[in-house]
Amino acid sequence: MEEIDNDSEERRPLGIVLLGGLYLFFFMLTVSTFGQPFPLLGAIYQGRAAEVLVFADSLICLYLFLGLMKRQVLTWYLLIGYNTFEVVNTLINLMGISAGELEKAFGQPVDTRGVAVDNLSVMVAILLLTAFVYKHRGYFTNRSKYLF
Repeated sequence: MEEIDNDSEERRPLGIVLLGGLYLFFFMLTVSTFGQPFPLLGAIYQGRAAEVLVFADSLICLYLFLGLMKRQVLTWYLLIGYNTFEVVNTLINLMGISAGELEKAFGQPVDTRGVAVDNLSVMVAILLLTAFVYKHRGYFTNRSKYLF
C-alpha cells in the first residue's frame, strides 16, 4: 500500500473556507430569486431581463466560490470589484427606487423603513467582508488565470 504525502499541500485558511461557504450561499440565494423582479442601478427589471440578470449574477457568485476554493489571485480582485459594485448598486437602489415602485413590482405592501434598514445592514456587512478580503490578500496564492 502506497502512503500519500499531503504535507506539501497548503491547507486553506479558515477565513477562506468560511468566505467560500458564504459565496456558495449567495449563489444559492441568487438562483432562488429566478423569475422575481431584479433591482439594478435604480431600475426594477422584470421578465426575461430579470432572468438574464439573475443568471449572470449566479454565474459570478459561482465563479467567486470556485475561485475562493482555489485561492486564485484573480478572485481577490473580482471579490473587491463585485463587493464594491454591490454596495454602490444597493445605495443607488435605495435612493432611486420608491416604495410605490417596489410595491408595484412585488405586488405587496413594503415597509420603507424596514427596506432601508435591511439594505444598510447588508451594505455594512459587505464592506466588512471586503475589508477582510483586502486585508488577507496573502491567502490568494494561486496565480493561474484559469479555474480548471
